[in-house]
Amino acid sequence: MKTVIENAAIATVDGAGTEHASGHVVIENERIAAVGAGKAPDGEYDERVDGSGCLVTPGLINTHHHLYQWATRGLAADHTLFEWLVALYPVWGRLDAEITHAAATAGLTRLATTGCTTVADHHYVFPRDGGDQVEALAAARIRVGVRLHVVRGSMDRGESQGGLPPDNLVEETEAALLGTEAAIDRFHDDSAGAHLQIAAGPCSPFSVSERLMTGAADLARRKGVRLHTHLAETVDEEKQCLAEVGCTPAEYADKLGWLADDVWLAHSIHLAPEAIRRMGATGTGAAHCPTSNGRIGAGIAPVRQLLDAGVPVGLGADGAASNESGGLGEELHQALLQARQRGGPRGLTTREALWMGTMGGARCLGRQKDLGSIEVGKLADLAVWNLNGLNYAGITDPVAALVLGTTPPVERLFVGGATVVEGGALREESEDEIARELAVASARLRETV
Repeated sequence: MKTVIENAAIATVDGAGTEHASGHVVIENERIAAVGAGKAPDGEYDERVDGSGCLVTPGLINTHHHLYQWATRGLAADHTLFEWLVALYPVWGRLDAEITHAAATAGLTRLATTGCTTVADHHYVFPRDGGDQVEALAAARIRVGVRLHVVRGSMDRGESQGGLPPDNLVEETEAALLGTEAAIDRFHDDSAGAHLQIAAGPCSPFSVSERLMTGAADLARRKGVRLHTHLAETVDEEKQCLAEVGCTPAEYADKLGWLADDVWLAHSIHLAPEAIRRMGATGTGAAHCPTSNGRIGAGIAPVRQLLDAGVPVGLGADGAASNESGGLGEELHQALLQARQRGGPRGLTTREALWMGTMGGARCLGRQKDLGSIEVGKLADLAVWNLNGLNYAGITDPVAALVLGTTPPVERLFVGGATVVEGGALREESEDEIARELAVASARLRETV
C-alpha cells in the first residue's frame, strides 16, 4: 500500500525541529517513504488523504498506564495516593481476565481516539483466580490496533510485611519472577516493527521486596527487555523509604541498579537536585503524568529541571482510576500548564510538550530509532489532527492550537501505515459495543463494593 497525506501542516519532531506549513507525508507499507514541503512526488498512490486544515504529528506515545482501572473510574475521588490504594486494592482483587479485557479495550480506544499509537501498560494485579491477565491485554491490543508495551508488574510485599496491598493480592517473589519470564518468552517481540513488547515492572518500593527489585532487574537484563516502576510519586513514599531503608526512593533505586538507560520511572515528582542529575547522567527515563498527579494531589514534577539535565521525559495518562478522562492528547496541555505553574512561562514550551508526547516517549521505551518523529524510514505511526472549525479559528500556529487549545479531533490515526481511527472513531470496532462491554464488566466488579 502507498498512501499520501497532503496539504497539511506537519510537525516532524525530528532533531532539527523541522516543520512545514503545508506539506506531505508518503507512507509505503508500514514505513514513511517521504516527507517534505509542498506537493508530494508524482506517482501512483493507493490513497490520497487531503489534510487541508489539519496538523500531522508523530503518533503520541503513552509511557505509563493501568488499563484495568477503566473498570473502577470515579471511586475514592477525594483520597491521597495511599488512601486511594487502600480503598481500591480490595476491588481490584476481584479482577478476572474478562473484566481486564473489557477495561483494556475501552482504555486503548480512548487513547487511540486522542492521538495515541503506542501504549505502555503497567499491569501489576494478578488475583489468584483471575485467569490470564496478560493474554487479556494482548487481545485488547489486537481489537484496537495500537502498539502495546505490557509492563508485567508484580507485588510481593503485603500488609503483613509492611506493604499496602492486602496479602491475598500479592505473589510470592519467585512466582512473580517466573510469571514475568513466562510473559517475556510468550509475548515479547524484539523486532523493529513490534506491536507487542514486554517489560519487567515491580510495582513500587512500598509494595515489593528488595529481592524482587533486584531479581526483576537481573531477569530483564538477561532477557534484553526494559524496566519500569513507580518512583518518587508522593511525600508519604519518601517518608516511608527514609524510615525503612535510610535513603530517598531515588537513592534506593540507584543502590539496586535501577537508574540506567534501560529504565523509565513513573511520576518522578519528589526528586532532589542530585537525583535529577543522576537520572540525566544514567539516561534513566521519566514518565510524567500531570493529570493523574493533579487528581491525586501528589505534586508537580520538576519537568524543566529533568529536561535540562538530559532526562528522557515522556507523558503518561496513568490509570483511569486516577485520571477518569484517560486521553493522551490532553496531557500535552496539562504538562505545559503544570510546568508553567511551577516554573513560569518558560517552564515548558509548546514544542517541548509535543516532544515529550512523541520523541520523549519513544526514548523512554527504547523505540527512538523507529518511533517518535516523522522521518524517512521510520514506522508510519501518525496522527492527523483536524484544526478546522471554531475552536481553532484564528490560531495561525498549528502546534500552539494542538497544545494550548482543546484537544482536536483525530481525523486519521495510522499505526504502521494502517488506519486505526478515521473521522474521530475506531475504524474496525464499535465504540458503543466496547462501552457496553465495559459497563457490564465494571458493574460485575463492583457488585460487592
